[in-house]
Amino acid sequence: MPLHLLSDELYFPPADQALPEGLLAIGGDLSVPRLLLAYEQGIFPWYSHDDPIMWWCPDPRCVLFHRKLKVSKSMRNVLNRSNYEVSFDQHFDEVIAACAEIERKGEDGTWITEEIKKSYISLHELGLAHSVEVMMDGELVGGLYGVSIGGMFFGESMFSKRSNTSKIAFIHLSRILEERGFLAIDCQVMNAHLASLGAINVPRKDFLSLLSEAQEKPTLKGNWQELLN
Repeated sequence: MPLHLLSDELYFPPADQALPEGLLAIGGDLSVPRLLLAYEQGIFPWYSHDDPIMWWCPDPRCVLFHRKLKVSKSMRNVLNRSNYEVSFDQHFDEVIAACAEIERKGEDGTWITEEIKKSYISLHELGLAHSVEVMMDGELVGGLYGVSIGGMFFGESMFSKRSNTSKIAFIHLSRILEERGFLAIDCQVMNAHLASLGAINVPRKDFLSLLSEAQEKPTLKGNWQELLN
């Protein structure tokens, strides 16, 4: 399958034309219209600082169905403590910056470039990208951010500065999204952290079918701290 090179035209090839590792296209830009078109088709950007923009739609796809969320006994004990607060969309810029800065085992540097930050902050200002924050003693200690379209939340990145705080954010998000009728959280690519929370791999064709169903639901657009309380 040939690799697609994008131009200024607002277009993506069909997701099932991706290479075996999931790479679909190179080039284009990170404008809001292109990002929204990408997410609507199950495609997301992921590339290193010195690389061109790369667009992916892996097969299989990592997904968290809310009913399959796993909360271990030890994690339940963490959640039952009263030493933290969870909020939405109160510190988006700080969350994406923390996700870019946090050191990750087995990774050299970050894929969250200044260009990525700027584009997702623009999505946030439009009420389409959202953050979940975990605060302790007035300090941002964990969280995540992603994009919401219809009944799907597309998770992008998470971070922890204290033990289990990204899990606190993820679990709170999943529970609230389930209450609101969201179908799933797109986790993109499986890792041990996501597997411990109940995420599973599904065939790409099944994910794209789920995404189509999710887009029949209205998008919860705006500041989620106001809309979810």
